[in-house]
Amino acid sequence: MKFIRMMLKNIRRNLIGSLVIVLGTMVLVPVVIFVWSILAFLDAATDEKSKNFKGIVTERWRLPSQMPFAYAASLSDGAASKPGDVKPEDSMTWQFYGGTLDPEKRTRENSLFAIATEPRKLCTMMDELDTLPPEEAAKLDEAIQEMERNRQAIIMGQDRLAAVNKRVGERIKLYGINYRDLDLELEIVGTFPEGRYDNTAAINRDYLLAALDAYERQTGKPHPLADKTLNLVWLRVPDSEAFAQVAGQILASPNYTSPAVKFETAASGIASFLDAYRDLIWGMRWLLAPALLFTLALVISNAISISVRERQTELAVLKVLGFRPWQIMVLVLGEASLVGLLAGLCSAGATFATVNLVFGGFKFPIAFFGAFFIPAEALAWGVGVGLLTALLGSVMPAWTASRIRVSEVFAKVA
Repeated sequence: MKFIRMMLKNIRRNLIGSLVIVLGTMVLVPVVIFVWSILAFLDAATDEKSKNFKGIVTERWRLPSQMPFAYAASLSDGAASKPGDVKPEDSMTWQFYGGTLDPEKRTRENSLFAIATEPRKLCTMMDELDTLPPEEAAKLDEAIQEMERNRQAIIMGQDRLAAVNKRVGERIKLYGINYRDLDLELEIVGTFPEGRYDNTAAINRDYLLAALDAYERQTGKPHPLADKTLNLVWLRVPDSEAFAQVAGQILASPNYTSPAVKFETAASGIASFLDAYRDLIWGMRWLLAPALLFTLALVISNAISISVRERQTELAVLKVLGFRPWQIMVLVLGEASLVGLLAGLCSAGATFATVNLVFGGFKFPIAFFGAFFIPAEALAWGVGVGLLTALLGSVMPAWTASRIRVSEVFAKVA
């Protein structure tokens, strides 16, 4: 306790050095937390689950996947065709439609990527939408019911809605980008809750299919993408055993030969989508995060080295009073570690509260993930980063302090 009291007094007496450590920690710890939050989320998204499996059916040999819509019904049943076959607990089809509000001057702001699907599946198959708070769930359910009544309805992410400068209740016309000459007139009936789907939009798949039929009637020939509109089929199964059975049914079925399909876990499928970001993720994990930690340790080391040089006389007096070298070393290490720990905890707590509660996550679009949240584990990360970098940064200054020669110090004073 005496040692701790002495550490606290020294921290208070050396405010400038302590403030440098605090400011360095407060600036760099949030950046480390942002990086680790993204990596933790992506790791969780690509981790296999032991229960409540989700699988993705895609075209086997082509990316992006483009399957005939005729596959949809049987794939949604897991290719079950005889007694004893396993059927998925739930399913969902995805057809990707990209459009722009201005065909003459297309920009990122006026472009829109939409998922054409069955409206009622949004709340049962889309991650995080099945666990919304009651108020948000009721609002989204109201929009979904409207989408089922009105096949020209669209639900948009809040950031995308703001980017195109529209409001709920307005009508828009999308000019097809991937579906050339296939334009959709849509009514905005609601928004997704703030967070993961801020830049996503969903439309009724029946409207897209009807537009394809209308194109054929008007032109006398099918649209170039008419026989390959189905991009993904999501299937939910209870466990790995059921997953293996459904996979066997799909791969053994003669109905999916041209084109051939594959069935993989959602984690594996998401990992495939993230393959384009492999270098970015690798750099964040093995270059950016270590560089930030090294920088923080270097800042702390410099601050403590300056403090040790300024306190040489004080440290020499402690040695005269009987303090041993290891005690001097522990004193310096302890002061830095205590400041780093407290600064890391405060920084992590402020980051968690500000990002999650004030801003509703931070925007860093990777693949189809639009926003990321700071996990509760970040509080432990902040403490760990603050403590570890302070400890590492203070090792050399503490060693220098323990090796101070009393005679040399007092000779300079004299």
